[in-house]
Amino acid sequence: MNNFSADNKFKLGFGLMRLPKNEDGTIDVPQVSQMVDLFLEAGGTYFDTAFAYPGSEEAIRQALVERYPRESYTLASKLIVQPGSNTDAETARQEFNTTMERTHAGYLDYYLVHAIQRGNYQKYEDLGIWDYVRELKEQGLVRHYGFSFHGDPELLEELLNRHPDAEFVQLQINYADWENPGVQSRRNLEICREHGKLVTVMEPVKGGILAEPIDTVKAIFDAENNGMSYSSWAIRFVASQPGILTVLSGMSSLEQMKDNLSYMREFRPLDEHETEVIRKAQKAIDEDQSIPCTACHYCTKGCPMGIPIPEIFAVENRKKGSPEFRTKREYVIVTQGKGKASDCIQCGQCEAVCPQHLPIIELLENCRSME
Repeated sequence: MNNFSADNKFKLGFGLMRLPKNEDGTIDVPQVSQMVDLFLEAGGTYFDTAFAYPGSEEAIRQALVERYPRESYTLASKLIVQPGSNTDAETARQEFNTTMERTHAGYLDYYLVHAIQRGNYQKYEDLGIWDYVRELKEQGLVRHYGFSFHGDPELLEELLNRHPDAEFVQLQINYADWENPGVQSRRNLEICREHGKLVTVMEPVKGGILAEPIDTVKAIFDAENNGMSYSSWAIRFVASQPGILTVLSGMSSLEQMKDNLSYMREFRPLDEHETEVIRKAQKAIDEDQSIPCTACHYCTKGCPMGIPIPEIFAVENRKKGSPEFRTKREYVIVTQGKGKASDCIQCGQCEAVCPQHLPIIELLENCRSME
């Protein structure tokens, strides 16, 4: 199977980062299997996992690889070198072998150099990762190779000039980040088109933020009275852009899968009126002061103080209209047995890995008032 074209009518991809969980924190494989069944029945083929997604590669082996013919789907995974890590070349290369052991896929349709940003891009060069991925493609273990990107347009331009044989780029694109100076979705997409690169899209609903947007945005969409979910506006906005290979939705329930398929099975691009509605939503978001954290938890993995940064930011965002005692109670709950905002030693590791490029140290300073 080869769907490597922006002309694909089925634009929805199944992102496997936020799969449904059981009460004990393990992935709910039976529910994932049901989601896989619905996705394939509707015409979907693109599944996106990564070495760095806990349990994801094993889960998709059980829910997909062991249950369907290999030619009936396409599978993407990724090789990551974290900013500031001491990963050596041998350890980094071993990630592919581990992915093969976890998935039993035999080969990958898409393989990505993962989460490139200013803090780690040179590390990939120094370790020879680009050449390694090319070798995998030459050996037939990878069909198409590209990279996922969380940097600025200048770095993206540099990488595409250095590695013109990269076939596609995975970008964070959503209507909230379209002109966000920390993400620059629009400009990065334009650069990929200028270089003739297809784009796979991550974070179309910004880690769930646009699935349950702020009240002013909800009011804008509710006024249309069309019965469509908030997620549908976000995903259709991205899928309507030219040069898109697939739009990855990190679905975490059967209900989310059904909702996405309801409007993406027979995808219709946004019309002129709907595009104007999106512009109104963008304006409302620009006027909001909430912390745009997607709770990816990249920041917490290396925090020496064990601060639950996304959870603290979520409480801070809920402060509006909440009694002070409730806010303080929620803060105590999320920090119980963990670090508090005031424990931050300003080492900066969190800011180095944040895909949203948030000024986390400064934001934590502001959150101290909840203690």
